[in-house]
Amino acid sequence: MSTVLISDPTLRDGNHAVRHQLSARQVALYASAADAAGVPIIEVGHGNGLGASSLQVGESLISDHEILEVARQNLVNAKLSIHVIPGFATINKDLKTAIDIGVDLVRVASHCTEADITQRHIGYARDKGKEVYGVLMMSHMASKELLAEEASKMESYGAEAIIIMDSAGTYLPCDVTERIAELVTNLTIPVGFHGHNNLGMAVANSIAAVQAGATILDGTARGFGAGSGNTQLEVLVAVLEKMGFSTGVDLYKMLDAADIAEKELMSVIPSIQSISVISGLSGVFSGFAKHVERISREYGVNPKNVFLELGRRKVVAGQEDLIIEIVMNLMTGGATR
Repeated sequence: MSTVLISDPTLRDGNHAVRHQLSARQVALYASAADAAGVPIIEVGHGNGLGASSLQVGESLISDHEILEVARQNLVNAKLSIHVIPGFATINKDLKTAIDIGVDLVRVASHCTEADITQRHIGYARDKGKEVYGVLMMSHMASKELLAEEASKMESYGAEAIIIMDSAGTYLPCDVTERIAELVTNLTIPVGFHGHNNLGMAVANSIAAVQAGATILDGTARGFGAGSGNTQLEVLVAVLEKMGFSTGVDLYKMLDAADIAEKELMSVIPSIQSISVISGLSGVFSGFAKHVERISREYGVNPKNVFLELGRRKVVAGQEDLIIEIVMNLMTGGATR
């Protein structure tokens, strides 16, 4: 029986869905339940990762220090994981502190064509004896050949696995298959996939990834995450079991953990809204959704038009300040650049 390693970012990607307002109590409840279910990796933090709490992308209710300590106290068997984007997270201020608290796994991420910026963070975490994955975000914006080149850089820096993210939920299974297969062919380390559900393809895309050679899959309880949500973890585990894969996750306890997540973490269960479909088709990072909806409502413009323009400009996470510029242009009827 083939094994798939499950990584659960419910307490990190889900923070996007509640504007980074997860409390210490909520973190403790879900971390404990997922750990009891046998989920092997649990990722926590601000939606944009370590050090990202800010006016630009949203301020966290609790600090990185507090969320890591609370999660650490409630994990018995699961590895504690963090998402690190150089530029948000500094080595001395953020990464060093996280490692001192007891993080087990550091996932260092960059835009899919900017792996160069991850070298120092990957090297530092490896020097400290931590397990390190490289993560390529917005992977649809690069060809399979370019993705393999960027992933190879991360491997050369010391990454022990590579995860590609469908950050905008825009992939179809055939897109995932060709990219994962290219990475598996060109790398000597495990490959993984992180899906979003804008077009309703997250579970199917994750299965396509496994069938193409991926051995690591991300998923969140009830799909709790940015935009229309992530690959729904309890469904993913059930489907993998039916297909004969081993995850080590107790399905019944995972279903209980998902019930806890629905009751305790989210006011609205993620679903595919009209704006999510446009976000997916436009190839825009799902984390833009809350900002686009809020600003569009405030100024009375159609958020679908905002997403289409964001997609035309090929924006990436961290460029949320462009939303207001686009909204102003749409209001005045001026040509957008």
